[in-house]
Amino acid sequence: MKRGTKLATAGGSLVALALLAGSMTVTQPPPTGPDTAGAPMVPVGLVSFDSCTDALTELRAAATASVGPYGFAGDVALFGDRTAAIGGAESMARTFGGAPADAAGQNAGADYSTTNNHETGADEPDLVKTDGRRIVTVTGGVLRVVDPVSRRVTGRLDLAGGREELRWQDHRLLLLGDRALVLGEDPPRPADALRSIRRPGGARLLLIGLSGRPVVLGTYRIQGSTVDTRLTGDTARVAVRSYAQLEFPLEAEGTDQVRTERNRQVIARAGVEAWLPEYEWTAGPERHTGRVGCDRLSRPERMTGWSTLTVLSFDLTRDRLGDGDPVSVAADADTVYGTATSLYLAGPRPEPITGKPRWRPSSAEPVTDIYQFDTAAPGRPRFLAAGSVPGRLINQYALSEWAGHLRVATTTGEFRDDGSESESAVRVLRHDDGALVPVGMIGGLGRGERIYSVRYLGPVAYVVTFRQTDPLYALDLADPAAPVVTGELKITGYSAYLHPLPEGRLLGVGQEADAQGRTKGVQVSLFDVGDPAKPDRLDQWHLPGGWSHAEHDPHAFLYRPDTGLVALPVDAGVRLLRVSGDTIGEIGEVTHPVGGDSSRRQWHPPVRRSLVVGDVLWTVSEAGLRATDPASARSLAWIAAT
Repeated sequence: MKRGTKLATAGGSLVALALLAGSMTVTQPPPTGPDTAGAPMVPVGLVSFDSCTDALTELRAAATASVGPYGFAGDVALFGDRTAAIGGAESMARTFGGAPADAAGQNAGADYSTTNNHETGADEPDLVKTDGRRIVTVTGGVLRVVDPVSRRVTGRLDLAGGREELRWQDHRLLLLGDRALVLGEDPPRPADALRSIRRPGGARLLLIGLSGRPVVLGTYRIQGSTVDTRLTGDTARVAVRSYAQLEFPLEAEGTDQVRTERNRQVIARAGVEAWLPEYEWTAGPERHTGRVGCDRLSRPERMTGWSTLTVLSFDLTRDRLGDGDPVSVAADADTVYGTATSLYLAGPRPEPITGKPRWRPSSAEPVTDIYQFDTAAPGRPRFLAAGSVPGRLINQYALSEWAGHLRVATTTGEFRDDGSESESAVRVLRHDDGALVPVGMIGGLGRGERIYSVRYLGPVAYVVTFRQTDPLYALDLADPAAPVVTGELKITGYSAYLHPLPEGRLLGVGQEADAQGRTKGVQVSLFDVGDPAKPDRLDQWHLPGGWSHAEHDPHAFLYRPDTGLVALPVDAGVRLLRVSGDTIGEIGEVTHPVGGDSSRRQWHPPVRRSLVVGDVLWTVSEAGLRATDPASARSLAWIAAT
């Protein structure tokens, strides 16, 4: 059996995406040495398949080694596609946003707010978008266009097509000129789920024209679920994870060994198409189908044989989505981080295949593999480099590109009763001949705790760890080879999201806690970080028993530096706060009416998003949109989602 052509090293499970470079020749860098913390940086090569026969042989071998009596390893018990979405659906929603004080989502000089993105120039999909001329949102499976001046709906388009299950899922969207890209999931229909996996669920994309009445210009559907999407320039790049389409028997008879052998027989009979995602795209009356080809599939040296990652590229200025120019790798990723010129994909490295059943807990220390792509030009991203760091990421906020380096914050170890301890570190990597090589690190942060939030601001970083108290660490990363901790502040509770403010201030959103670490309700902390050696908390707003969606999704957070306005979803409403000088004051609360009608059960929908157009605050829920005076919290208009 041919082993294929080795294309690159120094990475892990996703370095196979070097195919995105459009070239089958990538210089192999020399193996990297040990990580500066002492953990080995094991280079892992990319192997391209010489033929579909070779691909099938190696995929079957990897899947056979990974399967157990109840399906594949880890957090997915895979019986066909009936549970295949468990891992993907959870992780696709774990990618968060946010922005520095002069970045997207702030727009101090603009008359409207934008999505609270992580980085300027890399737009992230969200539940609502505005360009100042219109507000576009999808709730209840219906896309609505609202004129913020007349405060009325000017366009409406039902995207559910009569399928009730599509009305209750989140649809996120990107907005570019007179085009909107709507991203959703197409779950398997109940009859199909009971019968077979021949028509599994998948990622569902719709290109909407907004120049007049909203109209669907084109659609795209592919087996799998969306990890995340970034829009740079006119190109949207969508990362999709798929699972092997294997129908494992549901019989409970027999020992674990017998059930495992039955599953291995299923793998032995599967064709290569079980690992190659199928897609369909339409443009007007045209309908096209296809499948990712073997020439577009590659693999790392370590793979489980049960997951595939596909990267799609779409030009949103066109009147159709096309086939997405797909490229796939037999691997996985759960974190996407993007800048105006780079795209990073990161995920846990597969464990080495051993005789130990893979569905049992492992004592191996996790390693995160990271892959960098050049997205400065339109079309498919070009592979640049790959590298690895010990530990786990909390989200995309753990990554930051600055001055030619990538900074990565991870937690290693576990806090358990057996005495094992965790700690966190920030490592600095440099792009060097196809590899992301370590150049410096600072470790020992929050021993016995884990990271809850990270914020990088140029040459400095702030890291929050928590178990019982909340150390806020200030780090100086100006010298990539010698990062240092400059200050530390210990308070009760924690901040799950950190947002920069002008004049050396930092705002933290999280939970207050007692001395034993028991949470006591949502809190907003105003930190003075002007002196990195002495971070201090100036003020605190606390609502006992409360919880904010912004703790886990910073897209829900809104800050306007021109007025000091903070709009924070708390429980079912939005609390309006104002940061002025050294204090946090409360303006009031915005709530939405109870939703529902005669055909749908009534419910109290939480307010999910806030945005500003001119001097009006708009809030969005499943029930509709409300226009509010942000200075007084007085309602100006209500638009029901009918």
